[in-house]
Amino acid sequence: MKLVIQIPCYNEEVTLPGTLADLPREVPGFDSVEWLVIDDGSTDRTVELARAHGVDHIVQQSHNQGLAAAFMAGLEAALKAGADVIVNTDGDNQYRAACIPALTAPILERRAQIVVGARPISTIAHFSPVKRALQRLGSWVVRRASGADVDDAPSGFRAIHRDAATQLYVFDRYTYTLETVIQAGRLGIPLVSVPVEVNGPTRESRLMRSVAQYILRSTKTILRIAVLYRPLRFFAVLAAIIMLPGIAAFIRFLVFYATGEGSGHVQSLVIGAALIAAGSVVFVGGLVADLIAANRVLSADIRSRLLKAELDRAGR
Repeated sequence: MKLVIQIPCYNEEVTLPGTLADLPREVPGFDSVEWLVIDDGSTDRTVELARAHGVDHIVQQSHNQGLAAAFMAGLEAALKAGADVIVNTDGDNQYRAACIPALTAPILERRAQIVVGARPISTIAHFSPVKRALQRLGSWVVRRASGADVDDAPSGFRAIHRDAATQLYVFDRYTYTLETVIQAGRLGIPLVSVPVEVNGPTRESRLMRSVAQYILRSTKTILRIAVLYRPLRFFAVLAAIIMLPGIAAFIRFLVFYATGEGSGHVQSLVIGAALIAAGSVVFVGGLVADLIAANRVLSADIRSRLLKAELDRAGR
């Protein structure tokens, strides 16, 4: 059994040495442990320091493509390196590496194929009340969308079995955390959470440069997930919101018409008809989006099969 610990990095020359110093070279249940750094277009000495500290595999992106793209590049590289299990952690040493044995244990025990490390959100001193609330909201939305019982969906500290890794594909360019959990739930991949510890902050968060930006991006991500993975439900609810006032206005006109006063309330008929028509258009858009979502699932399945075939040919 081979464990590959992957670290997506973008200009992490200050924090990467500390992260690597804490990583284990031996983990119970694995014959070998290798390190993989994904350099997401860094302009500092990240790659040089990774080599100097004995990193086994380095993937260099031609330019900065974002955390989600780096995560996916790492999964594919780890699979090609023969990984049976992949642990993803951050280059800023946010997550405590001593928790890796606990993170991988459910996979070794065949209880799960994806394990998400649940941080003690309520006790992390450097998390603001707004960020704590958004972390909980994100986890709640993901639980509703995926059906998976995950305590800390935005956590990037996770272990992934090779069979699960071949099935995951991230469409969002901002972050991979929420989307991969929803994919796991929809694909029926067994997923569990385990409590993990975190280290103190070593630098400012790059995903949260300000509270306003974090709220905006989190809201955008949550809405995008709703549209991507539950398009018919999303557009049906939106259509109902638009149509209900129209139906009420239409009924209002009929009531006045039945009492002989319809000629003075034609505006209710016009407004009602317009809202009902608009709601119908939105619902039809939901049907189209649902068909596109089904095609997206087929495309992801084809990618998974091609990747598995490539790994089989390489003897991985």
